[in-house]
Amino acid sequence: MKTYLVGGAVRDKLLGLPVKDRDWMVTGATPEDMTRKGFRPVGQDFPVFLHPKSNEEYALARTERKSGHGYSGFVFHTSPDISVEDDLLRRDLTINAIAEDEQGQLIDPYQGQQDLQQRILRHVSPAFREDPLRILRVARFAARFYELGFTVAEETLSLMQEMVSEGEADWLVAERVWQETTRALDSKNPEIYFQVLYQVGALQVVMPEVCALYKSTPSLNSSALQVAAIESKDTVVRFACATVAETPEQKLAKLCQRMKIPVQFKGVAIICEKVLSFWGQDTLTAEESLTLLQQTDGFRRPERFEQILDACEILAQAAGHNHSWKEYLNKSLAACKALNVQDFLQQGLKGKELADALNNARIEAIRQL
Repeated sequence: MKTYLVGGAVRDKLLGLPVKDRDWMVTGATPEDMTRKGFRPVGQDFPVFLHPKSNEEYALARTERKSGHGYSGFVFHTSPDISVEDDLLRRDLTINAIAEDEQGQLIDPYQGQQDLQQRILRHVSPAFREDPLRILRVARFAARFYELGFTVAEETLSLMQEMVSEGEADWLVAERVWQETTRALDSKNPEIYFQVLYQVGALQVVMPEVCALYKSTPSLNSSALQVAAIESKDTVVRFACATVAETPEQKLAKLCQRMKIPVQFKGVAIICEKVLSFWGQDTLTAEESLTLLQQTDGFRRPERFEQILDACEILAQAAGHNHSWKEYLNKSLAACKALNVQDFLQQGLKGKELADALNNARIEAIRQL
């Protein structure tokens, strides 16, 4: 029985990056051997165990055989005679197919270290084409490591394009697409994720509603994402920058519904789509300002209000609009909130009369700015 550190931990260690999670591979062992040593089984698709003390994941070396469509269409085989090289052969990229043994020696049968040095994302073997999720993973890695100079190998891009044309990407489920997308949005160059997916034809499959936003290089949304990656760490803001168009065609709501986008992401993006046109105006009347405050839910949800303002400011900047409405709208909201509703109630106003009086007072307060 031998244990190897594998995957991202080895890769990031070689790149000089912080190692957050460690995954282990075990050869020469059976599930019974693992349980006798106190490991707790957790895997359903293939034997994965938790270490009795560290709780880190230990997976038995395995091989895979394609048995159906999509990322789950595999039959896994584990055996004590499966070698570390056999297991690494089934991994996605060469830079993720390096193992480190218990003495600190590297096992690198597929030249992963060379690709790390040359800053190339390259698939390990033709088996890459059997899992469409790897299309998204490569795009995500391209976004994550773009600042280090990594690019996707031409042969890997070609293989990804073939997979899309053969219909493999059609089997990706919304939940997994969203999971990879949010992880990409959290990177320093999230725009690269969408650009790579567009380049290989996958964006048309997984997010057809926003695919047209990336047909030019650089596109408005790519530019907005670049700015958002610098100015905001909020993935809700970044998602809006990635998907909101200057001239919406009612497609964003469809995307959010189909992909089961969480409500906080959906709410900010759809409201941004409705109000973004205001950022193209040179002036805002007091009435328009109040409408904006109401549409962005500034009175009831200040956190979402700030997210909407941030996203609209970034999108407007990417579109070449030089003026900013954020400070003005924050001041307008403060002026409106300074009004005492009790003053109106004491006048005996209620219902529509109360609403109209309060709106008129708010408009006047904004006008006084």
